[in-house]
Amino acid sequence: MARPALSDDGSEKPSVIVKKYANRRLYNTETSSYITLEHLAALTREGREFKVLDAKTDEDITHSVLTQIIMDEESRGATLLPPTFLRQLISMYGDSMQAMVPQYLEASMDAFRLNQTKFNDAMKTAFTGGPFAEMAKRNMEMFQAATSAFVPGSKAEKANEVAALKAQIAELQAKVDKLGN
Repeated sequence: MARPALSDDGSEKPSVIVKKYANRRLYNTETSSYITLEHLAALTREGREFKVLDAKTDEDITHSVLTQIIMDEESRGATLLPPTFLRQLISMYGDSMQAMVPQYLEASMDAFRLNQTKFNDAMKTAFTGGPFAEMAKRNMEMFQAATSAFVPGSKAEKANEVAALKAQIAELQAKVDKLGN
C-alpha cells in the first residue's frame, strides 16, 4: 500500500475529492481544476488518497476509475499484470473464494512493498557504511586501476617507456648478434 502523503507540518493530508462529470472530465476539488487520469495515477504514486464521486449522483466510482488507470497503463506497454494472472483473476469471479481474494491480494501487495522497502534500505546501508561498503570501495579501486592501464599517461612517461623499450631491443639485438657469430 502507498505511504500516506504528509503536509508541511508532518500531518497526513486529507483525501482528495474528485468529481467525475458526464462528459468524462475529472474535477479536483482540492485544486479547483480539471485533471486527467494521469494526474490521478501521479497522486497514487505520491501516496495521496483520493475518492472519485459521480458529480450527478455522488456515487463513489473510485474503483472503476482505478481500474481504468490500470487499463491505460497496461495498454501503453507498461505491462505489470501477465495474462496468466489476469486469467486466474477472472476465473475467481463467482468462485466461492471470491470474497477472500481482495484481502489476499492487498496483504500480498503490502508484504511485497514492505520487502521492497527493506531491500532498498539494506542496499543503501550496504553501500554507505554497512558490511559491503568496504568491498564496494575495493572493487571500485580495482576497477579504476584496471581502466587506468588503458588511459594514456603524460608525454614524459611515454618517453621513458619508449626509451626502456629501445634499450631492451638493443640488448636483444646484441644477444642475437653474439649468437650469429
